[in-house]
Amino acid sequence: MADINDINKEEDMMVDESTPRRNGEGLDTMKDDGYSTDEVQFENIENEENPVAVLKKLRERLRKCEEEKKEYLDGWQRMRADFANARKEEDVRRGEIIKFASEGLVEDLLPILDSFSMAFSNKESWEKVDANWRKGVEYIYTQFLSVLESRGLVEIGVVGEPIDPRIHVAIETIPTDDAHKEDTVSEVIQKGYRLHSKVIRPARVRAWSSSSHEV
Repeated sequence: MADINDINKEEDMMVDESTPRRNGEGLDTMKDDGYSTDEVQFENIENEENPVAVLKKLRERLRKCEEEKKEYLDGWQRMRADFANARKEEDVRRGEIIKFASEGLVEDLLPILDSFSMAFSNKESWEKVDANWRKGVEYIYTQFLSVLESRGLVEIGVVGEPIDPRIHVAIETIPTDDAHKEDTVSEVIQKGYRLHSKVIRPARVRAWSSSSHEV
């Protein structure tokens, strides 16, 4: 026959297992009941007795979701547009840097072009030079100028064009009675040059002018 004490111990253990524990003990089985916070809130709405109140709450929640969605979408679109603009501006700046990176070198080479121009300007003396040697020098000059032009260099200063203070420096005026010649280039003393859109040296010229007008 079983001891009465053993029976009492078994009954106490059964009571302990069936009794809920306090202070969070024995709650491990309630950690995951299969419901999220949103589902619980939704159940609370469904449990409302007044269907009109339930519909009102659902509409309010939908409205807030729509507002948040629009706010996030607008913010993303603004950031995308700002990034695209910043990238375009950076590309423009990089292009300008590349275009004018050789400006200093080109300016240093302009005196060489001036020397060629001075040699060619005196046609009488230049034509007395040996023809083969002269053709060789002219070919070198053409190659040299072609390389600089491929980097964006353009000559400025042409006889007959209107005087423009942005590209001309008139060092002398020559009187004329011809109204068509007035304020135009009569002679180019020193060629000017433009690198892409920037004038790196204005042309030094003589200009036609009436006796009552000075450039």
